[in-house]
Amino acid sequence: MKTFWQNKNVLVTGAGGFIGSHLVERLVDQGAHVRAFVRYNSKGDVGHLSALGSEALSKLDIIAGDLRDLAAVTSAMNDIHTVFHLGALIAIPYSYKHPANVVDSNILGTMNILLAARETKVKRVVHTSTSEVYGTALRVPIDESHPLQGQSPYSASKIGADKLAESFYCAYDLPVVTVRPFNTYGPRQSTRAVIPTIITQALTQDVIYLGNLDATRDLTYVSDTVEGFLCAGEAQDIEGGTFNLGVGCEVKIGELANQIISCIGRKVEIQVDVSRLRPRKSEVERLLSDNRLAKDKLSWSPRVNLRDGLLKTIEWISDHISFYRPSIYQL
Repeated sequence: MKTFWQNKNVLVTGAGGFIGSHLVERLVDQGAHVRAFVRYNSKGDVGHLSALGSEALSKLDIIAGDLRDLAAVTSAMNDIHTVFHLGALIAIPYSYKHPANVVDSNILGTMNILLAARETKVKRVVHTSTSEVYGTALRVPIDESHPLQGQSPYSASKIGADKLAESFYCAYDLPVVTVRPFNTYGPRQSTRAVIPTIITQALTQDVIYLGNLDATRDLTYVSDTVEGFLCAGEAQDIEGGTFNLGVGCEVKIGELANQIISCIGRKVEIQVDVSRLRPRKSEVERLLSDNRLAKDKLSWSPRVNLRDGLLKTIEWISDHISFYRPSIYQL
């Protein structure tokens, strides 16, 4: 059965990352010709793309470079139909220590994507935002018109990138669509995110060390997030739009930890580690998405419930626990 993506030339930035690798895998399965842009390193490490297997990897055109290099980005975008721009530095604790690096990568990198897309006349750019741009909810559920609050250097950099994408649509009529995933989780995710942090500790230790236990998050399984990206690439007459990709349910981090402990079936204690707490004014206390616009305009709805998603993630991490260092707080 022919799909929308059959034989289309697609560029994915951040292709070696958690969500990016899942998106690449799905696009290959859909018959797309995928050019995977990964950050250059001397080891030739392609990140999580290595998990795709030899058959899928053989179908990829892997380009190593840096999003801050306009010439490299423009070259990678030659003959491309759709760009999925996921490349970014995303760790919030890292952004406290190295804000200039985060701003440079996320804002200049996005600028180069937009400039190259304008020059090469791609049909659509799907730009990746984040629920972190909303900051602590001023009202719930959070719709796309909720005020943007830069409560960390990371969130500020993504607000800047989002506004650049908006400006290129308004000023140049560039066909940009912005998707705003809430907290995505699933196989391959690193312990810079809370769910792998909890799972890896619960599997290997008698104590789980966490930060704020009362903050709430809206958690989306990675296959649902990837489906949202594909819908944003396919839907008609949505250029210039921004769409939340969230389930519409919230859970406290402490409750989430207890759910994971129950799924794993070990007796584990939970303790607060003050070194993992965000600065008081920077903590995002509550995230709860309003996904009605994505349902209406993208025909997207999440399908995987939290328990099923957690069980799938636990199974994968259990099988790959050697990839992790549970005792280390990963920035």
